[in-house]
Amino acid sequence: MKKSSISFLIFFLSVLPAIACDVCQRNQPKLLQDLSHGTGPQAESDYYIIGGAIILVVFTLIYSLKYLLKPGENNPEHIKNLILTKHSEL
Repeated sequence: MKKSSISFLIFFLSVLPAIACDVCQRNQPKLLQDLSHGTGPQAESDYYIIGGAIILVVFTLIYSLKYLLKPGENNPEHIKNLILTKHSEL
């Protein structure tokens, strides 16, 4: 098996315990059934908190990928250039 197949299998098996059981499905609101264990949000304000957290995580993911893939730093005095030139001299 390839590494990617093994990684996918491990990920899939790790997600299975997170799927809600029958009792939790009955206790969850319709929107969140089958997603998690527990009682779920207790008030309408909980949905705003969850929505805000999702927006924050997506925003952080987008910008972290953006600056990881294309940092856009062209200054020759930047610390990354110091590290890159020292390693290229070795």
